[in-house]
Amino acid sequence: MTAPSSDYMGFVGVTTGSSSIMKVFPLWADILGLPTRTLVGHDLPMDATPEQYVGLVEQIRDDPHHRGALVTTHKMNVYAAASGLFDELDPFAVSCSEISSIAKRGSLLSGRAKDPITVDLALSDFLPADHFATTGAQVIILGAGGSGTALSWALSERTDAPSRVVVTARDDEKLDHLREVHRQHGTPDGFIEYVRTDAPEDAAAIVAAAPPGSLIVNATGLGKDRPGSPLPDDVVFPDAAYVWEFNYRGSLEFLHQARVQESARALHVIDGGRYFIHGWSQVIADVFELDLTPEIVERLADAAESARR
Repeated sequence: MTAPSSDYMGFVGVTTGSSSIMKVFPLWADILGLPTRTLVGHDLPMDATPEQYVGLVEQIRDDPHHRGALVTTHKMNVYAAASGLFDELDPFAVSCSEISSIAKRGSLLSGRAKDPITVDLALSDFLPADHFATTGAQVIILGAGGSGTALSWALSERTDAPSRVVVTARDDEKLDHLREVHRQHGTPDGFIEYVRTDAPEDAAAIVAAAPPGSLIVNATGLGKDRPGSPLPDDVVFPDAAYVWEFNYRGSLEFLHQARVQESARALHVIDGGRYFIHGWSQVIADVFELDLTPEIVERLADAAESARR
């Protein structure tokens, strides 16, 4: 990629060109009064090497026109490979071992993990504040990567804690990492259950056993950059469950599975639209040192919706 000769912001992902943010960013730049309307995608493969991550972070650091970047999909890999290049990392980044926001503060390169904040903002948009306290509902988080880790962190901070939180993953390494994150955070023992699921049917059994009103979340990334769902098509969602698809683009198989049962089981089906809004707006605010009010966020949401239409 040839770097622009004027200021720009970066977007680190896998298939950034197909993201709606490419149409939305110039609209948001006008609303927020940003010094640039240019967003440049940095596409890396799912199996990118540590050297590729180091090279990308060095490019962001050394290009005076590069104002910073949002990192998606590669958040944990950027931290693992290139955290030593950052002059400052926030506590979330260190504890969660991920970087989702790269910003510059003068000559300092800053890395932050915004997901625990953005996922909580998105959750509060649709889930009643006293939902767990009044219903006894549980939470099943399918996926122990960056987003799943952030949601489990945010849930442990809620005043109405769920009666049970289960996080699933296909390998023990991710679950061990999540245990360590919660140990450092001081999450009470027993609050999180860490369950290895070797097949979609294993995850489906956990989902089907959850009580009515439970929150079921696809935090695997499946259905976005890679097709598929963590659940089989014959999964049975709990009655009145809140079924949350973190993804906002892609094949979205998990979302379609929930839509099929939406009416019969009185499901609340939520896509990744608001998570997208909060995720991007928080990182843009970090990169350009802005304060966001709820009113501004709603203006950004309206602009994003108009662009998608």
